[in-house]
Amino acid sequence: MNEVLDLAGIFVFAISGALLGVRKRLDVVGMAVIASMTALGGGILRDLILNLRPAAFESVGYVLVPLVATAIVFFWHPHVERLMPAVLVFDAAGLGLFCAVGTEKALIVGLSPLHATLLGVTTAVGGGILRDILAGEIPSLLYDRQLYAVPALLGAVTMASLYQNGLHGWPTTLAAAVLAFTLRILAMRYGLRAPLARGVTEPE
Repeated sequence: MNEVLDLAGIFVFAISGALLGVRKRLDVVGMAVIASMTALGGGILRDLILNLRPAAFESVGYVLVPLVATAIVFFWHPHVERLMPAVLVFDAAGLGLFCAVGTEKALIVGLSPLHATLLGVTTAVGGGILRDILAGEIPSLLYDRQLYAVPALLGAVTMASLYQNGLHGWPTTLAAAVLAFTLRILAMRYGLRAPLARGVTEPE
């Protein structure tokens, strides 16, 4: 079931990457590249840090899912866009799933809760950073003060805490993912922001 959640995270991140590709007027190859990097970048970084062979190179599903997401967006992006504020919502869903799955995988291989939490956050934000760089954007992690990394951090902390208290399995992973997703959506909905440095004012 955890692999299913991992693939779900890959799918929603790939959708967000492909949609950004549409907005940047990339061709289908560019869309596929940016979708794949968005979907797989964080997980590959996580596995390399854990000294594991990246899961993206062991399962056909990890390759096919971003391509399927790209095809869906390529043919039906107007419909996908109308379903919801697509890029941000799909990105929030991927953020939630990846912070939980990344933290759990780190705990399973023996990392401490603190280091597993940090790696969970890295897993969650890594693909989004690659997406923004490839699209020629400043990574939203750096300038979007509507609490991007903070929801991932709280989701990862929740995952680590539940795991340490003997709560394992997909319901625990899903609960931590939903928490991070909800916090990110609330931050966007209500403009919850991280503070600027003392004396610095909001840009005009």
